[in-house]
Amino acid sequence: MIDRYSRQQLFKQIGPRGQEEIRNKHVLIVGAGALGSAGAEALVRAGIGKLTIIDRDYVEWSNLQRQQLYNETDAKGQIPKAVAAGQHLKKINSEVEIEALVLDARPGNLEDLLRGVDVMIDGTDNFDIRFILNDLSHKLNIPWIYGSCVGSYGATYTIIPARTPCLQCILKKVPSGGATCDTAGIISPAVQIVSAYQIAEALKILVGDYSSLRNTFLTFDVWSNQHYSIKSGKIQKEGCPTCGTARTFPYLSYENQTKTEVLCGRNTVQIRPAKSIEYSFDQMENRLKAHGKVSRNPYLLSCQLQNHRLVIFGDGRVFVHGTNDIQLAKNLYYRLLG
Repeated sequence: MIDRYSRQQLFKQIGPRGQEEIRNKHVLIVGAGALGSAGAEALVRAGIGKLTIIDRDYVEWSNLQRQQLYNETDAKGQIPKAVAAGQHLKKINSEVEIEALVLDARPGNLEDLLRGVDVMIDGTDNFDIRFILNDLSHKLNIPWIYGSCVGSYGATYTIIPARTPCLQCILKKVPSGGATCDTAGIISPAVQIVSAYQIAEALKILVGDYSSLRNTFLTFDVWSNQHYSIKSGKIQKEGCPTCGTARTFPYLSYENQTKTEVLCGRNTVQIRPAKSIEYSFDQMENRLKAHGKVSRNPYLLSCQLQNHRLVIFGDGRVFVHGTNDIQLAKNLYYRLLG
């Protein structure tokens, strides 16, 4: 295997010294879906020393169109994504130490996992977790690389504590009611472009070439041939509770996290966002009618799915009828509501 990384080492910005740096580093990827699996494969092929990948979901048939680590056997067996990812990655590069964990990312377990991590990569599907990563990044002084994609659109941004504005400065508050892959679809080129940018930035950090990092919030639409790069330097807010002068890391506190509760005797899970969300029922009806029968009144909107029913209230609360399984309810919530 002496020639394994020869072509990468010929790239002068990495070279033998950079390759040794990569071999001694630890990356954590949160989410083993489309972005997470693409990023994990790229890092393992690049010779990362240790990779930790965590995910709470299992492989489904609809994943195979864009989630490159998985195959039909994984989907037939409903293998947890983290487990399947670990198995496939080991076959790609047996030299890499791979820690694959099936769990729901939360502040408590993430903080423990981040000890010794050099870079975090966002492969998640919701902003609850992204803002937790944002707070942990600044609390523990660990760079992280945001990424998202839906339809033919993608976005990515590299966050270096004490050097760049954080995600909260960029987005100001948690987005609500955004499109998801389950409501707007997704094409694989959007995934590959975002992942390529994420891993290029990660490699720069791993070899210590901070001067080459992209200092912009990058967005693109690969179908309509649009590409935007927004300079972020002046966006940083002195009063930001995550990266400002008086940091409180709000998304690590329980009161600012999405709450779930099984409603006794009703076979229903209630999901309540940390902050009240005023949904547009008109927009929500248009998005959900492709997934089931939608009905509404001035106070709530209901969508009957094949095996479950979502009821969305005006204050942002959601009932998932037909299950007492909190994890299943959360999966439906994030897939359909963003």
